[in-house]
Amino acid sequence: MTRHADVRTALTHPAFEVPAVDSGPYGTLAWLRASVSRFSTPQRHGERRAIVVDALGALDPDELRDEAARWTVAVLDRAGDRLDVMRELARPVPLRVLAGCLGFAEPAAAGTAVAVVAAAYHPGVDLALARQADRAVATLLAVAPPAAPEVRANLIGLLVQACDATAGLIGAATHHLLPPHSRLPGGAGTAEMLAEVLRLDPPVRATRRVTATEVRLGGRDLPAGSPVLLRFDAANRDPQVFVEPAAFRPGRPGAGLLTFGAGERGCPGDRHALALATGVLDVLGSRCQRTPAPLCHEPHPTLRVPTNLEVSVR
Repeated sequence: MTRHADVRTALTHPAFEVPAVDSGPYGTLAWLRASVSRFSTPQRHGERRAIVVDALGALDPDELRDEAARWTVAVLDRAGDRLDVMRELARPVPLRVLAGCLGFAEPAAAGTAVAVVAAAYHPGVDLALARQADRAVATLLAVAPPAAPEVRANLIGLLVQACDATAGLIGAATHHLLPPHSRLPGGAGTAEMLAEVLRLDPPVRATRRVTATEVRLGGRDLPAGSPVLLRFDAANRDPQVFVEPAAFRPGRPGAGLLTFGAGERGCPGDRHALALATGVLDVLGSRCQRTPAPLCHEPHPTLRVPTNLEVSVR
């Protein structure tokens, strides 16, 4: 589905559910998937989402932004004249800050383990990746704050959800906004520019649903059990919703942005993700310039995350 109205309908209509996942022994990747709100059935989703919402509610986005900026300054101070944003900043800084604020005992180690889990998070991955993720889940449980297993699983899940999405946002924003080929409009704040980057070049390009009952969408009758791919990248450029959809225009009125989802399963940490990205990008914008190296992205069916992104440091 690519039309904005159809994607929003599928995100909010109860006939469209997240595909089911299998469980596994405690402490494995399969157990984590089956315990987090992201893959929960409608019957379990609300209580598990509440764990995440409560955890995020205790975090001040402004403090996350400031802490991300502080760590970014520290990384740049140690760097030479060139730095790979994706390797040194886009994943490590947001994950370290978020893990520390959530009470993980070793935030840096937690961030490293989260990246391993994120690489295997969605079902259908290579068995070797899944086994590496099993070990990473065990590492995360060892440093997670004391709590019931389901609470700890959802704190880990929160970090995993933040990993590639925030890294992809930071990478895309660095690519689009930093000199020498920036499109920085005068007077626009970082938050407005990030919102437009999320629309034009979303780190999460699509998400999947399956129909629980027969339903009609996009002019088609879908029988129960039909897989549906919801394309955020296309919906965010729907000309029926966005005037001149290919143009970079921060501060669009009534944005209708779908990158963070919608409805009961919409991302509960959108403000926190934007705050972390803002902290990193504000420092990059004041101290770095993008090099002309070509940009490549990691191979993934639903994510868009740069493999590397070099900047010069001043």
